[in-house]
Amino acid sequence: MCIFTAPKVGPGVTVLVISWIITFYTLWQMVEMHEIVPGKRFDRYHELGQHAFGKKLGLWIIVPQQLIVEVGVDIVYMVTGGQSLQQLYKLVCRKDCKDIKLTYFIMIFASVHFVISHLPDFNSIAGVSLAAAVMSLSYSTIAWGATVNKGEQANVEYEYKSKSTAGTVFNFFTALGDVAFAYAGHNVVLEIQATIPSTPEKPSKKPMWKGVIVAYIIVALCYFPVALIGYWKFGNGVDGNILMSLEKPTWLIAMAHIFVVIHVIGSYQIYAMPVFDMIETVLVRKFRFKPSWILRFVMRNIYVAFTMFVAITFPFFNGLLGFFGGFAFAPTTYFLPCIMWLLICKPKKFSLSWIINWICIILGVLLMVIAPIGGLRSIIIQAKNYKFYS
Repeated sequence: MCIFTAPKVGPGVTVLVISWIITFYTLWQMVEMHEIVPGKRFDRYHELGQHAFGKKLGLWIIVPQQLIVEVGVDIVYMVTGGQSLQQLYKLVCRKDCKDIKLTYFIMIFASVHFVISHLPDFNSIAGVSLAAAVMSLSYSTIAWGATVNKGEQANVEYEYKSKSTAGTVFNFFTALGDVAFAYAGHNVVLEIQATIPSTPEKPSKKPMWKGVIVAYIIVALCYFPVALIGYWKFGNGVDGNILMSLEKPTWLIAMAHIFVVIHVIGSYQIYAMPVFDMIETVLVRKFRFKPSWILRFVMRNIYVAFTMFVAITFPFFNGLLGFFGGFAFAPTTYFLPCIMWLLICKPKKFSLSWIINWICIILGVLLMVIAPIGGLRSIIIQAKNYKFYS
């Protein structure tokens, strides 16, 4: 997602830049370790984890974290898709329109996935993924462009939103989780790289790394203008999803919401595919289910229904970002790649590589500890006046 706004400019921009650099580095590590053993490819995150930590321990360390990330992302995307559809409805239908619950819009968004979730693998969703990437850059450009065009706002405040020290600290913790949530590609990078042909003369890491560079340039073009311009125009009153703070020009903001919906449709599938693969593999190998279209149909529909149900029950956008961002994204994105790099590549103690990796590990562990606290507090506060299925 490219529509999150940063917290207060100084700390916010600092966190965005540091996170961008760290995750760019750890993503490079993942790409390099894909074929670090000659003649072998680690096509799944847990396979690389098993190589680094051992066959059983690797599964227990990686799989739960990866599942939490992927399921958590899909839940947030359900909420995002529903909110954008609802906002689109409000923008297009301004007069004599019946107020429709967010619940129904999330269900409409989920109905798409009850169909396209039955595509077999990553190759089959390549077109959807490409559309998602294009839409991401498109709606983020509209977001900051429309924000600039909005003009001067009255009573804009740039102070911390909370008036208490405790509230400020917890809000900062939540914001850290929000930023961590933005960098989630590590959880599927090996699965994506596995689709690229590889030979000793032309290893897959070369084209994959070129793709990563392009992707991270796009990430920077998304996050930084939106964060800086959004805060400049709206101050601490800006919504976590900046498009929710914009209404004019109506046709352009409506188009941006359409782009968001297309983006999260594709992104949902990118993170759902590894989950489908894991669940189907366990059912076939451990429980002796027969691999068939019936198994795929039932299991994938249950998964989509589950993420839809949780999204409808807890549609707390900002709180979910902070909680999942710290609890699950920090390990798989910020420090597990560094730990695996130390175990597999064994850089010399106190060398530059060794020091950089340990800095990333320490920062990642701190993020994992403090961000979920802020996210959970945000969910509790939002839930005070919330009526279920409203």
